[in-house]
Amino acid sequence: MKKMIALVASVAFAFGMVGFAAAQTPAAPAPPAAEKKDDMKKTDKKADRLAACMAKAGTDEAKKADCEKKAAAAAKKGAAKAEKKDDAPKK
Repeated sequence: MKKMIALVASVAFAFGMVGFAAAQTPAAPAPPAAEKKDDMKKTDKKADRLAACMAKAGTDEAKKADCEKKAAAAAKKGAAKAEKKDDAPKK
């Protein structure tokens, strides 16, 4: 009878330790979301600037047109910069 109780207690202890160890391991690695957020922040800043400029302009059409011109010039400059970077010789 004592051996049977000792066997049941040791099996329960073993399952408890396995469960405890399994609970300590992480479920899954964290996704690399930081890189995606950085890319999104860069594109959102340009849109935010245009929206802020448009809101500041209010109902004045001349100011709104000026905001749109500045945004178009910035986009053109960014495209030219990207093209120049692509054409640069690689070492």
